[in-house]
Order: sequence, then structure tokens, then C-alpha cells
Amino acid sequence: MRVSCLQENLSRGMSIVGRAVMPRSTMPVLGNILLATDEGRLRLAATNLEIGITCWIGAMVEDDGAVTIPARLLSDFVSQLPAERIDMDYVVRTQMLNLKCARYDTNLKGIDAAEFPIFPNASDDHVAVMDAAAFRQMINQVVFAAATDESRPTLTGVSTRLEKGRLTMAATDGFRLSVRSVDLGKDTGAPVQVIIPARALQEVSRIIGLLPSDGEQTVTVSVIEERNQVLFSMPDVALVTQLIDANFPSYEAIIPKAHATRTVIDTQPLLRALKLATLFSRDSNNMVRFQIAPGANGAPGMLTMTSQSSESGDNLANLDVAVEGPEAEIAFNGRYVIDLLNVVDHPQITLETTRASAPGVVRPVGVGPDEFTCVVMPMHLNR
Repeated sequence: MRVSCLQENLSRGMSIVGRAVMPRSTMPVLGNILLATDEGRLRLAATNLEIGITCWIGAMVEDDGAVTIPARLLSDFVSQLPAERIDMDYVVRTQMLNLKCARYDTNLKGIDAAEFPIFPNASDDHVAVMDAAAFRQMINQVVFAAATDESRPTLTGVSTRLEKGRLTMAATDGFRLSVRSVDLGKDTGAPVQVIIPARALQEVSRIIGLLPSDGEQTVTVSVIEERNQVLFSMPDVALVTQLIDANFPSYEAIIPKAHATRTVIDTQPLLRALKLATLFSRDSNNMVRFQIAPGANGAPGMLTMTSQSSESGDNLANLDVAVEGPEAEIAFNGRYVIDLLNVVDHPQITLETTRASAPGVVRPVGVGPDEFTCVVMPMHLNR
């Protein structure tokens, strides 16, 4: 293999694929990054057998070939090189990769590329195509609710359903639920429902954030049922992940079908007030009490939030709100509501409540219940 590329392009490519490297493994090749020529470009790839990432960068290819190089060493070395052209020459007999850049001339010991796992090709059976920025927003509005406790592996994933041209994603950790749905505008074939690891989706979101902002970028989602995998194809980047083989809970029954009180709240003032409230609720499992009172004679309603700590003190905040229905009182884990408000991306939200012991439902104003719904379980009120 003989190939040349710019230092900044190689460094950027390794930052994209490097998160999939497995540094400690009984298979040394999993700690390496694959460098391979591919139709006039340089392909970089890494995998930990759960997630695999491939990135293509522009290059001048003289001779085709492939090799794997220790990821940590290659990344640290390339990041310190000047922003100039790097010439790479791999000698199969010695398994040495020679790199020349400016006045630097270095040899790195590699492992035969034949030992590197094979990446799958896209499937045509279950495919969804979305605008990259919209898909990133969709991911962020769901994955925050997934569990991080590995003792419940099913809940560490995101239920993903393709049916009748609609993509629906849902995540829950048992204390909160987020459901996001979007119409793709085209038929997606036979219905399919899978569980995608939340960590893999977070990685897809990160990669989308690194894509060039110029022009319309798309993401193609391909479910490869025979391999129990899903492939995300982006401009010059692809990520494949193993699916979670389990049955996701039937979350539709958790979402309340009716409410007694509906409160419309400005998102940013509520977020600011909650951040202050949680400073005084750390020793009470972040409990923040919501007291909702409708206005009289055309006056706005009032949301009063209180939190207290036996060691630090207490806090009270009042917000003007629009209230439909009777007075209500409920308590939530303030951190859970903050996580939601950080991704809601709308100036106002609605909070629907029934009673103090029933879940609260949060939706962005102007967004239909079939598009974005969050459910937060209440905390017990000590009266």
C-alpha cells in the first residue's frame, strides 16, 4: 500500500472511528485502526465487536493495500505532526508502515488486515432515510431516557419501529419515558421493530455533529435482520451496531390517556428555576414540588416550585403559566425534568397532570402527541 493524504484529514478520520476501538482485548487487532485503500480513497475503520465505525477520507492512492495499526499510537503520533501531507508506505513482508511528513520519518509495526472483522453491507429490506440534523435531534430527544444500569440490558436500548412510512423511537429507564415519531414520507416496506443500544445512537449523534454543515446531509438506516445488526450510513461515514435481542416493554400503556390539569410553561424560565431548585434537593433524591394554581379574573396562573435541604436551606420560585383545570400538586425528580428540557428544543411545553400519584406528561407546544411525548413518574409527597 502506498498512499498520501493531508494530516488534518487523517487526524479527523481517526477522531471519528477511534471511539469504537477496544483498548483491552484478547484480540490485539481490536485495539488497532484499519487503514485500507478503497476506490481512490483511504478507508479508516475500528470496532469493538459491538459497534463498528468506518470513515473515508480523500487521498492520493499509488498502490492498493491494507494494514491495521495500534490506534492509540497512531492517533497520538498523527495529532502531533504538522498540518502537511503525510506519505504512507506499507511493506507486507515486514508489516511495517512508513510515514513521512515534513522532516519526520517514522515506522509503525502493524497487524495483517486479514485479521480485522468484516463490515456488513447495507440491506434493502428495511431502510429509512432522514435529514441528518433532524435525525440527530430525534436521537437526543430519546436517548436521555434510556437506562445506564447494565443489570437491565433491555432498557439500555431504544425501541425503534419502522412501519407504514413512519419511524418511532422510544426509551425508558423505569422512571421516565420518551417517545419520538416522524413521518418519513415514503414506504418503508414490511414492519420491523428492533432495540438499538443507546450508546450506539449517541455515537451516531456525535458523528453527525462532526459532519460538514454545508449542504443537505442525510442518514440512511438499514436493519440487517439476518445479522441482528443495524447500519447507519452518512456522508463518508458508516456505523454498524449489534441489536439487543430482547422484548421491549409495552410502553403505550404507561402514557396517560387523559388529564385533569394542563399547564403551559415557558421552557427556559422553567429550566433556570429547576437548576436552582436542584441545588437544594440533592439530599432528598432531587425532589422538587410543583404547585399549580389557575389565575382568577383573567390573571395568569402560577407555578410554585419548592425544594429544601436540611443542611443547605430551601428555595422557592414562582413562574407565570397558563392553566386549564383545577389546582394541582405533584413532585418530580428535578434532574429528570432538566434532562428533558435540555433537548425539547421548543420555547414552551405543556405539563399534563391528573393527581399527585399519577405520571406527568410533557409535550412541546404545537407538536402533536403522535410526534413527541415524555412521561415522568412522580415522587411521593410528604404532606
